[in-house]
Amino acid sequence: MTPQRKARITNVLNHRQPDLTLLLENVHDPHNISAVMRTADAVGIQELYILNTVIPPHKKFGKKSSASAAGWLTIHQFTDTEACMQAVKARYSKIYATHLGQEAHSLYDLNFTQPVALVFGNEHAGITAECLSHCDANFIIPQVGMVQSLNISVACAISLYEALRQRTLAGYYNGQSRLPQAEWERLSTQWGLYPEEE
Repeated sequence: MTPQRKARITNVLNHRQPDLTLLLENVHDPHNISAVMRTADAVGIQELYILNTVIPPHKKFGKKSSASAAGWLTIHQFTDTEACMQAVKARYSKIYATHLGQEAHSLYDLNFTQPVALVFGNEHAGITAECLSHCDANFIIPQVGMVQSLNISVACAISLYEALRQRTLAGYYNGQSRLPQAEWERLSTQWGLYPEEE
């Protein structure tokens, strides 16, 4: 491994956010998932949860739209809502769903400096009632246009960059690793084995 590659891996790992994640429920288009992965990697998310209960589990994701981001993320795939939500709740204190329901909060009113999981649902049907029942609150992205919807990858990007903004102000991206040491070392070793062109 070249010194430059080692330095880049160290820098990326030192900006990973172990208490921020996404849960994608029944997202049909693998290219949408891949685009989300690319943004997740860009803001320092390490773990991503994918829950498929009404569509089959994805066997692969769109490499072109992910720019190989899937290789740098830890992806957990579930087919059971209860098991998935329990795994998320064990690590994140708040679960917020993108859902236009009663008492939905604005994205900009959420506190992203706490351990947070954001849930995004199917492109057409949204989030299932079962999944919503496990969430602490709903949120919306303020919009003033005629079409009150955004592509899931766009919605994720807007949401994650608000999280990055808040966390930057809180000092979460100051270059001091927030990952557990064992996890940092495991990922460093794993990433060092990837081909240079990745």
